[in-house]
Amino acid sequence: MAAARATEAGQALIEIADRDVDVPLSELGTHQATALGKWFARQPPQERPTLVLSSPYARASQTARLAATAAGLELPPDRFLIDERLRERELGMLNRLTKHGITTRYPEQAELRARLGKFYYRPPSGESWCDVILRLRSVTDFLNLRCRDERVLIVAHQVIVLCFRYLLEGMTEATLLEIDAQAEVANCSVTAYAREAEQQPMQLRLYNFVAPLEEGGAPVTHESDAPAAAR
Repeated sequence: MAAARATEAGQALIEIADRDVDVPLSELGTHQATALGKWFARQPPQERPTLVLSSPYARASQTARLAATAAGLELPPDRFLIDERLRERELGMLNRLTKHGITTRYPEQAELRARLGKFYYRPPSGESWCDVILRLRSVTDFLNLRCRDERVLIVAHQVIVLCFRYLLEGMTEATLLEIDAQAEVANCSVTAYAREAEQQPMQLRLYNFVAPLEEGGAPVTHESDAPAAAR
């Protein structure tokens, strides 16, 4: 919300009191997370999560716990894991800057990003989308090796969702960026994969699915974790 307000006002800097990792879930986010959990509660028992992995960001872990509670998932501590590899993309020197702020303060970085494209552009001290994909490869290995019999709920961020799609579906850079340009990933939307048979690859079943929010009377929002210029 702060990012959206700063961008609309033409500000250079997004003013938040806490570190981004510590920003808590809003009242609206609480409503959305609870609606998502109630949707899971309505699913057949054999389709509900048996393991939860969450980004360490406060708003993500709070979403995961609220959804798990509303779903009636009585998971022991070893079934609810915080995984630092699921953290938001790190923006380094451009952290908290809007598109206007990047252009005015670091025009050479704006030019470099325009030339390289968001997939390969790495902000100073930050990460490119490729860097995010590299850390997520180890997550997919963990899921394949340790969690093949689990139904895993992952709670993370927009870039994480898109980079998982890149990995699981064997996408190209162009395909990934085309999907990214089509629509924002809605808060508390569901992206789901499943296998038809043991040796078959994962198949996309749902993407940016917002029916859980609509059924729960929660507004559908598309507020990004990062300024549009830096995603």
